[in-house]
Amino acid sequence: MNYRIFTGIIAGTAILSGCQSKSHERNVTSPNVILIYTDDLGIGDLSCYGATQVRTPNIDRLADEGLRFTNAYATSAMSTPSRYGMLTGIYPWRKENTGIAPGNSGLLIDTATVTVADLFQRAGYTTAAIGKWHLGLGPESGPDFNSYISPNTSDIGFDYEFIIPATVDRVPCVFVENGRVVNLDPAEPIYVDYEKKVGDWPTGKENPELLTLKPSQGHDNTIVNGISRIGYMTGGKSALWKDDEIAQTIVTKAEKFITENREKPFFLFFGTHDIHVPRVPHADFRGKSGLGDRGDVILQLDWTVGKITEILENRQLLDNTIIIFSSDNGPVIDDGYQDRAFELLNGHTPMGMYRGGKYSLFEAGTRVPLIVYWKNQIEAGIQPARFSQIDLLRSMATLLDQSLEEEVAPDSQDALSVLLGRGNKDRDFIIHQNLNNALSISKEGWKYLEPDEHPAIEQWTGIELGNSPRPQLYHTAEDPAEKNNVAGKYPAIVRKLSDMLDSVRSNN
Repeated sequence: MNYRIFTGIIAGTAILSGCQSKSHERNVTSPNVILIYTDDLGIGDLSCYGATQVRTPNIDRLADEGLRFTNAYATSAMSTPSRYGMLTGIYPWRKENTGIAPGNSGLLIDTATVTVADLFQRAGYTTAAIGKWHLGLGPESGPDFNSYISPNTSDIGFDYEFIIPATVDRVPCVFVENGRVVNLDPAEPIYVDYEKKVGDWPTGKENPELLTLKPSQGHDNTIVNGISRIGYMTGGKSALWKDDEIAQTIVTKAEKFITENREKPFFLFFGTHDIHVPRVPHADFRGKSGLGDRGDVILQLDWTVGKITEILENRQLLDNTIIIFSSDNGPVIDDGYQDRAFELLNGHTPMGMYRGGKYSLFEAGTRVPLIVYWKNQIEAGIQPARFSQIDLLRSMATLLDQSLEEEVAPDSQDALSVLLGRGNKDRDFIIHQNLNNALSISKEGWKYLEPDEHPAIEQWTGIELGNSPRPQLYHTAEDPAEKNNVAGKYPAIVRKLSDMLDSVRSNN
């Protein structure tokens, strides 16, 4: 069945009547939606979540005037699967090859799959993906960066794209706009390989003397802008980005998109690069945090959010725009470069009180900041309800008054009332996924981690992955830091949660 066929779609319809503010009599219809999806940001990285060593006033403003979630979760502890799950409403572990994608991966979302962008497009919205993508482009064999890349994001619901194909520490280090590499000189074609060296560009392993930022683990392949990356590339010199200008570049593209579409409803998926490695802050932020490059790019991220808000204000769009701010996974400190992130923490705690981090089944892997702002339509406050990003798709379907076939987004649930602060009902259960595709499930104050034989520590980062050959059970209601494995004490709860996880896994 072609899942892109909808039933009962009403394009451009009003939102639920319950979303009307009690203090505003006017009807607010077809609100713009901007999803700011940042990278590797921890629950303890923002001052609105209690950070004291770094200040994030622009993000704090959204939190102070909007809804700040204290129990929100990404679908996975890594970038690619989190993005896949959020945009499709399908747990990424249900589909092969949704691990951390290389820069030459084909498009991972099947073009027949309904995405969040599809919902908005079908409802009469103009849609855009700007910034970090990391879900592949082109056919299964991978994209040809020297010609029109198809399929691309236009085949899964986006009218406009200006994207970083993968991550900034992976080649190719170029932007792609509407299927074509930006500023590519045809006389110098791009070649990319993740298995063997191509061309004669120096690498970090062969020429460490050329590096301005040295790797701590891996990241020693082709050098671009003085930084060695994951993977090999050659060609396309005229198209290479400048690392310290990425934030400004994608904000400029977002401003253009917002300005051109200010007279009609739009949906913008805005993926920031910050605070992923390599952390190369612009001169305006370098040295300003007192926490090294990692702290400086947190300031840069906060500036980015402030600019998006300012753009909306200047064009009188803020009143009718929902801003959703979150992260694709939890934090990591040393993720492959010698940027002294550990040495310069100075008491800053990116993971907050929680165990683990990026890549991990423990709480800091998937527990992320989530802020929802809608001026005069959402009552400011704290949302304690448990929410999973997997539920974004069906929540947006309700916002847009769209009916979906049962097969669409099978793992997603309607949680719009929670997103907008109209209710605080917990999600029944949360599924977590780590680097090795091991799963855990949390429900009613308990968290069960299935047995897994993979190594317990991620080599590059020193982060506990949560793997153990024996079952783990944590009473997170009383032990949020997951210090005490009580599986032996409560075998009935272990069986109950294990059976539930198996049931979810087998429900295809």
